[in-house]
Amino acid sequence: MKKVLFLLVTLCFSLGVALAQNNKKENGAVISADKTEYDFGTIKEVNGPVSYTFTIKNVGNAPLVITRANASCGCTKPEYSTEPIAPGKESKIKVTYNPAGRPGPFVKTIAVYSNGKDGAFTLQIKGKVE
Repeated sequence: MKKVLFLLVTLCFSLGVALAQNNKKENGAVISADKTEYDFGTIKEVNGPVSYTFTIKNVGNAPLVITRANASCGCTKPEYSTEPIAPGKESKIKVTYNPAGRPGPFVKTIAVYSNGKDGAFTLQIKGKVE
């Protein structure tokens, strides 16, 4: 009888934790962007680094905090604010690509980590260096 009671209590506890986590995801911060990819087209290596600024929006109902942004290559540098983004508000992530010594086509990804999504929210830049 004690084993059955223990299993029942454990099951109820597990169900409560699962429901709480699901509710947190539905009622928290949600990261979004109208544009997640940018094509620089053909750029000249001699002109130096190029930049594009992505607009990030919090479409959830809790403050969104970007905790880190990692580029797939050292030639790409993301810049962002760590200030919380209120629900319905926007922020910017500026991505700079340095084409020095990298002729030919390129595709680089930026993994954006926040409290608004499990795993990374991915941005991408691409183009061709002459």
